[in-house]
Amino acid sequence: MLAIVNPLLGIPLFVSVTEQMTSAQRHRAACSTAITVFMVLTTSIIGGEFILGLFGINVMDFSIAGGILVLLMAINMLNARADGGARISADERIEAAQRASVAIVPLGIPLLAGPGAISTAVIVTGMSSTNQHKAILVGLCMIIGLLTYAALRAARGVSRLLGITGMNIVNRIMGLLLSAVAVSFMANGIQRLFPILAMQPAAPVGIVQP
Repeated sequence: MLAIVNPLLGIPLFVSVTEQMTSAQRHRAACSTAITVFMVLTTSIIGGEFILGLFGINVMDFSIAGGILVLLMAINMLNARADGGARISADERIEAAQRASVAIVPLGIPLLAGPGAISTAVIVTGMSSTNQHKAILVGLCMIIGLLTYAALRAARGVSRLLGITGMNIVNRIMGLLLSAVAVSFMANGIQRLFPILAMQPAAPVGIVQP
């Protein structure tokens, strides 16, 4: 979930749209973005399965579809696309620069807590068997929110330190991790749809020498 939210991905846009803000305004924007990310992920964990049920979608189908979506995002990140794929359009980027508050849209949604992050939260929750596990996931979402806040508060320094090359390296590493996560999601969904694929093959019988 941390790899797909990737708080560093929001740094370039955050720096550009908060350039004219005071330090206090940037603090509030970073705080609002972090809260948005936490709330979206938490809502997906608590109510994701219920919402899918309203549309007659089971977690197995969603696991495969979500895996494909995450894989496409991972491929874009491996190609060092700064937006990680179609997370935010050019029109949304222009509109963001004209908004008085950009913390919720488009920084929080859909740049950081976008379709990929929501899909991941729902799929991981579907693998949970106890409420304790879900509580742990909510706690992890809080940690991701805090890391998002820390990254955005240090956005100017990180942007100067890493530069374009450094940001591309980070995106490629995150993309590599996400590709493995995506394959895992798809494999898990396929195995649950077709249980026979999850059966372990019989151990080969040894050849008895005469």
